[in-house]
Amino acid sequence: MTASTHDLAPTATHRLPGAPSALDVVHLQTAKRFMTFAVPLLTLALVLAISGVVAGVFYQLGSRPGTEEWVANSRNNPGVLWALPGFLGYYGVQSVATTFPLALTLGAGRRAFTAGTLLFHGLLSAYIALVGLVLLGVEKATDQWFVGLYLMDVVVLGGGDPLRLVTVLFLGSLAVMSAGAAFAAAWVRFAARGPMALALGTLLVLAAAALLLASQASAVADAFQLWWLAAAAVVVIALACAAEHLLLRRASVR
Repeated sequence: MTASTHDLAPTATHRLPGAPSALDVVHLQTAKRFMTFAVPLLTLALVLAISGVVAGVFYQLGSRPGTEEWVANSRNNPGVLWALPGFLGYYGVQSVATTFPLALTLGAGRRAFTAGTLLFHGLLSAYIALVGLVLLGVEKATDQWFVGLYLMDVVVLGGGDPLRLVTVLFLGSLAVMSAGAAFAAAWVRFAARGPMALALGTLLVLAAAALLLASQASAVADAFQLWWLAAAAVVVIALACAAEHLLLRRASVR
C-alpha cells in the first residue's frame, strides 16, 4: 500500500530528517543584517538628536542644565519607549508574515519556525538591551553627554539602574515583537479577519480585567511592585508565542 501525499507531508509537531532547525530559522531571520543590527542604533541616535533639540528649546526658554527643574524634566523623558515599539512591532510582524512562507518552502517545520523566531526575537532584544547599557555607561561617563542631556538615565528605564534598564529593554522588546508575530500569524492563517479578531479578543479581555479590578484600583496601586511589570511581560510573551504556534499549525503558505 503506497503512502499518500498527506502521509509524507511534515506534521505540525514533526519535521522531515534534514529539515531546517530552529537555529537555521534564526540564521534566516538575521539575513537582513542592516535592518536587524543597524536600524535600532539609528533609532536611538534619532531619539538622542530629538532630545537634544527639545533640550535646546527649553534652554532658550530659560531652563538651565543642572537645575532641579531641568533634571526633573529631563529624567522624565520617555523618548526611547516612544521610538522603539513602532520599529519592534513592525519587525515582529514581518518576521512571520514575510519569512514564514520562505521558511516552509525551505523545509522548516512549523514548530521549528516558531521556536527559531522566538530565539531571533530574544537575540535582537538582548542586542538592544546591550546597546542601551553601553549608552547608559557613556551617558554617565560624560555627565549626560556633556550638556546635561538625559536619554537612558530616565525614570521609565529604571532611573539609571543598569539591571532595571536591561530588564525593561529586554522584556519590553521581546514582548512587543512576540505580540507582533502573533498578529502576523493571525493574518497568515485567516487573512485580514485574523488580526481584527485577535485585537478584538485582546481588547475584550483587557476591558473585562479593568472592570474586575476597578473597585480595587486603590488597593492595587498601594500594593504595586515593579516585578509585576516583568511578570506581565513574561505572560504576554508566553501567550503570544503560544498563539503564534497554534495559528501557524494550520496556516497555508501563500
